[in-house]
Formats: sequence, C-alpha cells, structure tokens
Amino acid sequence: MAEQNPTDSILDNTSTTSGAAKNYRSAFIFLTSLFFLWGFITVLVDSLIPRIKDLFTLTYFQSGLVQFAFFMAFFFFSIPAGAILTRIGYKKGIILGLLTMALGGFLFYPAADYRVFEIFLLAYFVLAAGITILQVAANPYVTVLGAPEGASSRLNLAQGFNSLGTTIAPILGAIFLLSDTIKTEEELALLSEADKTSYYISEATAVQFPFLILVGLIILLALIFVFVKLPNIIKSSSNSGYGEALKNKMLVMGAIGIFVYVGAEVAIGSYLVNYFISMNMHLAIVESSVMTSIASTIFRIDDLASLDKKAIVGLFVAFYWGGAMVGRFIGAYLTKVYNPGKVLGAFAISAMLMLGLSMLTSGMVAMWSILGVGLFNSIMFPTIFSLSIRDVGDLKPQASGILCTMIVGGAIIPPLYGLLTDVSGFKVAFVLVLACYAYIMYFGMLGAKTETETQA
Repeated sequence: MAEQNPTDSILDNTSTTSGAAKNYRSAFIFLTSLFFLWGFITVLVDSLIPRIKDLFTLTYFQSGLVQFAFFMAFFFFSIPAGAILTRIGYKKGIILGLLTMALGGFLFYPAADYRVFEIFLLAYFVLAAGITILQVAANPYVTVLGAPEGASSRLNLAQGFNSLGTTIAPILGAIFLLSDTIKTEEELALLSEADKTSYYISEATAVQFPFLILVGLIILLALIFVFVKLPNIIKSSSNSGYGEALKNKMLVMGAIGIFVYVGAEVAIGSYLVNYFISMNMHLAIVESSVMTSIASTIFRIDDLASLDKKAIVGLFVAFYWGGAMVGRFIGAYLTKVYNPGKVLGAFAISAMLMLGLSMLTSGMVAMWSILGVGLFNSIMFPTIFSLSIRDVGDLKPQASGILCTMIVGGAIIPPLYGLLTDVSGFKVAFVLVLACYAYIMYFGMLGAKTETETQA
C-alpha cells in the first residue's frame, strides 16, 4: 500500500472521489502560490515605510498613511470583489486580481521617478485592490477544498505559505531597500545640482528595480492561471445576499476580529524598525557577538556595522514574520486536533503577554519579546476567518467580501498607533494593540463555545 501524503488528510473530503481529491490537491498547491505572493508584497510595503519617512521627512502619523492607502483598498473593493466573483467565477477573478496587482506595481516606476508622495499612495492603493480580489477569492475557496471540520486547518496551512512570503520580504527589503544611507535635508542642501540629481536617480532606481521584477513575476503567474483547472465547488449565489449574511452573529463578530487583528499586526510590523532604533538596538546588535553571529549564519552578512541602522534592525524583523510562518504550520495541526476557538484564545493571551513584556523592558528582552508576538499572530487571521464563515452556507462569497472589507483595520489602527507614538512614545502606544488582542481572545472563547454547542 502506498504511503499517504500528509496533505491528503487535510484536503480529504469523504464525498469526493479520489480523482476529485487529486484535483483539490492541485488547486490547493496553485492557490498557495497566491498566498505567498500577497504576503510577500504586503510586508515589502512595510520595508519601504522607513525609507519613505526619511525621503519625504514625514512624521510617524504621516508615514502611517502609506498603510492607510494600502488597506483602504480592502474597504472599497472587498464587497464589489465578492459581487464580481459571483458573476465571472473564481478563476477569472484570480486572474483579474493578479493583473490589477501588476498595474499597481508598475505605478511605482513613475512614483519613484517623480518622487511624488501622492503617486506612491496611489500605487499602493491599486496594488492592494488586486490583493483584495485575491483575498476574497482564495480564502473561502481553501476552506471548502475538503471536509468542513478541516477548514481551519487547511486555511492555516495555506496561510503558512503566506507567512513564508512575509518572512522573506523583510530580508530582501533590508538588503535592497534599506541598505544604503538616506541623506538628510541638511546633507542634500550641501550637494551641487548635478550631485543632487544623481542622488535622486539612485534613490528612484532602488525602489523601481525590485518592483519591476515583481510586476514581471505577477504577469507570469496570471498567465499560468489562464491554463490552470480549478474545481467548481462553490455554488453561485445572489449579489443581494449581504444582508442575509450579516444576520449571522459569528460573521459580524468575526468581521470585528479581522479588523482588530490586521490593525494590530500591521501596526507592530510597520513600526518595528523605528521602535528598535528608538531603543538604539542597531548599536546593541552590532556590539553583540550572538546577534552578529545570527546575521552571519542566517543572513550571510559578516559586517553589520557597514549597513545603515535601518538595515541592521530591519534584518531581524524577519523573525517577526518568520514566527508567523512557523506558527501557522504548527497551527494547521493544532486546529485540526483541538477546538480552533480555544487555540485562538490561547494564542491571543500569549501575544498579550509578549507585548506586555516588551512594554515593561528594554534592550534585547524588549526586542525579542515583540518579535515573539509574530509567532502568536500566526493562526489568528485564518482561524477567525474560518470560524466566521462556518455556518453561512452558499453565502461564502458575500461573507468573504464582508470579512475582507474589515482588513481595513490595517488602514485605521497603524496611523492611530503612529499618532499615539508621536504624543506618548512607542511603549505607551502599545496599549492600543493590547486592546485589539483582548478582543481576539474574547472572539476565540465565543467561537469555542459555539462549536461545543453545535457538537452537543
């Protein structure tokens, strides 16, 4: 007897034939490439924030507007995306989302050329519009690629590849986007016009080149999906089903959960570089034999002192997103064996403890504890999502549109966190993030109770 692939049990559906199961596995593999792609690009946006802040001499609140532009796209496009999917289907929706992403990525070229902040914001907005369409399509699609009780496990596994992208992105961002020193206004004033022009050209190229490569890869992936066969397993439903979907209490509570989770995760991730610099961690890292050894072994960088301070701390942001990757692969198992709501509540409590430790300490303890929050962030989005749509039936496209709309939390909470930081400092501002995790803990307990009552 042939050895069973571990993925088979996750994608198993007792009502399907073995041929259909294979079709599900193929679809799952292709869909994970999308999860990887939008995770990679979303965090690459975070890597640009410290650079843009210096280039345009922005406050923390103004630099938070970058995330505002990015995540507002989810507010405006998620529900229309759900309506589009019911008309054109998931496959065409995925291709549309990829092409929209490619357009947004291309807009970085003129944005960097002209150094106009508003064009950067437009580019982020269009890029996020494409990601929105992919999110609305892919998340519910993965949950139904098998038995209902394995929905949280499958989505955690797919989101694990999303986290693989978010882990790689800050490393490449530190190398390609943060590695050189950005000149201050005073330093620029001392340059001749020719030197100033040369400097601006080099700055534009530093941003343009990585995004042009991304555009090419996105277009290639869109072409691949033209020929990919995806099983038609989600029934179409009326575009007027949003009101009916909103009658579901768990969906509404879960939508709030998505809002605060994305807001908390992005608020931490967006300001990690600046938070570490505020504690002079770039100096502590260079002076630590352990940290330099980590940089040499993992990142293959032997001379940390030669890098800009943003690049030095930016490298270690990879552990924040890497923790999320590890946690999601572990979570794919935990949410299959244990009540997903209880696992979610336990992870939320752990995130609060790690965040509180960072608030109350300094130095390496504060640094590694905040990075540890990433591990416990890991299962939150997929588990909240799957618990929220568990009982909505054929209204999954509408429910997904509602949930993805609430990703707008990434546009609201980070600027608020930045504003609190401007007024009170990073550590006091973390109180806002603690409140977000407290709600997620409550939702997890509610989800656990609901599932127990359903099984009774």
